[in-house]
Amino acid sequence: MSNPLRDMEKPDVIFAIGTNMTECHPVAATRLKKALTSGATMVVADPRKTRLAKMAHLHLPIRVGSDVALLLAMAHVIQREGMIDDSFIAHRTTGGPEFLEHIKQFTPEWASEICEVPAEDIEQAGLIYGRGNPSAIYYTLGITEHICGVDNVQSLCNLALMTGNLGVEGGGINPMRGQNNIQGAGDCGAVPANFPGFQPCGDPEFAKKFSEAYQTEIDAEKGITKVTALNTCGNGIHAMLIDGENTVVSDPDKNHCEHALKSLDHLVVIDIFLTETAELADVVFPATAWGETDGVQTNTERRVQRLRQAVPPVGEAKPDWWIVSEIAKRMGTPGFEYESAKEVFNELCSLSPIYAGLDWDRIENGEYQWPVPEEGHPGTPRLHEKEFKNGRGVFKVIGYRDPAEVISEDFPLWLTTGRRLQAYHTRTQTGRSAGIEYLLPNETLEVHPDDAATLGLAHGGLAKLSSARGTIEIPVKVTDMSPKGTVFTSFSFANVPVNVLTGSGYDPVTETAELKVCPVKVEPV
Repeated sequence: MSNPLRDMEKPDVIFAIGTNMTECHPVAATRLKKALTSGATMVVADPRKTRLAKMAHLHLPIRVGSDVALLLAMAHVIQREGMIDDSFIAHRTTGGPEFLEHIKQFTPEWASEICEVPAEDIEQAGLIYGRGNPSAIYYTLGITEHICGVDNVQSLCNLALMTGNLGVEGGGINPMRGQNNIQGAGDCGAVPANFPGFQPCGDPEFAKKFSEAYQTEIDAEKGITKVTALNTCGNGIHAMLIDGENTVVSDPDKNHCEHALKSLDHLVVIDIFLTETAELADVVFPATAWGETDGVQTNTERRVQRLRQAVPPVGEAKPDWWIVSEIAKRMGTPGFEYESAKEVFNELCSLSPIYAGLDWDRIENGEYQWPVPEEGHPGTPRLHEKEFKNGRGVFKVIGYRDPAEVISEDFPLWLTTGRRLQAYHTRTQTGRSAGIEYLLPNETLEVHPDDAATLGLAHGGLAKLSSARGTIEIPVKVTDMSPKGTVFTSFSFANVPVNVLTGSGYDPVTETAELKVCPVKVEPV
């Protein structure tokens, strides 16, 4: 997030797109509710009529995968009405003239045909965001899990740059992280393109720095993504370690994923439960859960926080860092002689510029948000207040493109997937709670009443849901929460493996799967 969580209570205008925050981030969403109570105006772009959408002053139920068209048209309206921040563009950005010329062609009428919402609503959304002082953007996986996920994010950046809504209290661009410590994992280098601290792997200077630190020669090139790794299983990659992820439930194209893991000569899984993925492993190491672990997490607002062990580990469970270190030592890899989580974290601080002013003792009370570039620095709750890291914010000239697959005579409905309030991710933890099981005993497919009538589907009846990759059976829930022509379900239940169906395409930059768009057909069983 560019802004701290407390800023969620301060926008004049809230633009929430691709986020079902009241279910996926219910605690953080209370801050937006406070902002609305204080007089903020909210625009929500989401195909579904979520609780957040019902609270909005303007809901845009756009067709899945049409975000770029909406954002181009909003930018068009903002420019046409003279609502751009000329001073901010001139002094703090680059590429502005080209971008402003580019968006002249993308009218609300043009976007209306793609987004399947009225042009006047798109016009109104642009006017509301452009007039906000400040306007804040909030998004989650509904923006990124597309073949154009990078385009979607850059389009949001364009909106904020042209209106000067970066580096200001209550504004910014704020991605709400999908899981705890996802931010911290990225900070530590758990992404293929960066060393810890987002130092590019392809830069020889950084490759040399980390080669010396890790006592191992490291090539100056990006690593491969999980998509590439799974595609290479059994044909180049013969062993794999999966730590804390239930891959066969959460990943797209489940059949391909399961086949890939079974093609390995050796699979090792580290987890706190015997998940569906762990059941395929040759070796499973039991990890400690959060209440059994000393460590550090960094949350969605970049706040670095200590974890303190509250109870002893169960059985033979060990912290993840210890398990990985012991495997490395047995492989003869130098540099893994850690005695504590404190040593691991302090090493990160010594190598990462954004953590350079921190250490294990300084994060005792969790008051610092990175970057903290040197000792004594107070931290940075709000990014980009005076300058951008690279000097200037960069406008990107982006055009609209269709999803990897579009509806057809064979697959006439759009499927989009997401999460439920009661079930977290793949239910590795929440699925083992009797109370949660009572609240959400099974998964359902949301179908609009008009579609249900046309297809002969009954509420509570069983449907066969098919895509180009496979078929599953799932109970039907007839509701107007999903719009006509679009069906929705979560990916949480292993006994309703919706990711058998997904996986039609990937963003070419990040290789993030297009989990939010999948053409399907639905038939009664």
